[in-house]
Amino acid sequence: MERLEFIKKFAYGGSILLTAPVILSACSSSDDDFVPEEPNEPDTDLTIDLTSSTYEDLGTIGGYVYAGNIMIFRTGDNTYLALSKVCTHEGCTVAYSHANGNILCPCHSSRFTTSGTVLNGPAATSLKKYNVQKDGDILTIS
Repeated sequence: MERLEFIKKFAYGGSILLTAPVILSACSSSDDDFVPEEPNEPDTDLTIDLTSSTYEDLGTIGGYVYAGNIMIFRTGDNTYLALSKVCTHEGCTVAYSHANGNILCPCHSSRFTTSGTVLNGPAATSLKKYNVQKDGDILTIS
């Protein structure tokens, strides 16, 4: 085999190896078949100390904080709501928009209420709700 022929075959083979992952991933299932993973469930109950400066925004009604994959809202004098931050459409991380009072997904523009209900899709199911119990200055989320 001549040197030029060897270089051509080497370049051709190398380009196939480099493009194979792209070509094969294009043949994978469509977005319609996507099933989002469940949010990272806490292995144990999540404990929030309301006296901690980290959670000082929960000191007023309407305040909210993030703790891992969970959003926590203070909804009343002694009531709180905890929701998953994982969008039910394709698993993107949602964020609360205090300006419009909704939870927004930056990936495909799904919008949720602060109770987790879908306002507009493509998400079709509500955000996961967690149980919240208050004992003194401690919130337990499970």
